[in-house]
Amino acid sequence: MRINGTLINYYFHCRRQCYLHGNRLNLEDNSETVKIGKAIHEEKASGSKNAEISIDNIKLDRLTSEYLTEIKKSDADIEAGKWQLIYYLKVLKSKGIIRKGKLECVEKNKTDKKIMYFELSDELEKELEKYVKEIENLILSEEIPKVLNKSKCKKCAYYEYCYI
Repeated sequence: MRINGTLINYYFHCRRQCYLHGNRLNLEDNSETVKIGKAIHEEKASGSKNAEISIDNIKLDRLTSEYLTEIKKSDADIEAGKWQLIYYLKVLKSKGIIRKGKLECVEKNKTDKKIMYFELSDELEKELEKYVKEIENLILSEEIPKVLNKSKCKKCAYYEYCYI
């Protein structure tokens, strides 16, 4: 499987989730949390010609002349969203498109959204390359990573697989 933004995100969120998704076990269609996230994306994308752009095996939330914007439902896992955005910036750069990154977290009961800015640097690219290799090795591994047993597991699309 080719690495994509979802795998990058899952790697930071949960190695087990990354492994399962990377080995084509997709349980997201049954997840209420995933459905909410998709609804937020559709709402933000409606009426915008710069939204939901597919390039190769990635889908960009919004692309303008200055920013690539990744929209997240919450700021529960900033690190995962950050590296997903950096991965997208790297893919764009490989196509000759240089942008700054903007990570927007839209909390459902908050009036202010959290916005973070990132720029691709040589250091971040090297670190990203390391993570991509780690993800490739994880997916090819014969061993499924252990369950995290954290509170965030209860909201995961893979909860039933891991616990029932």
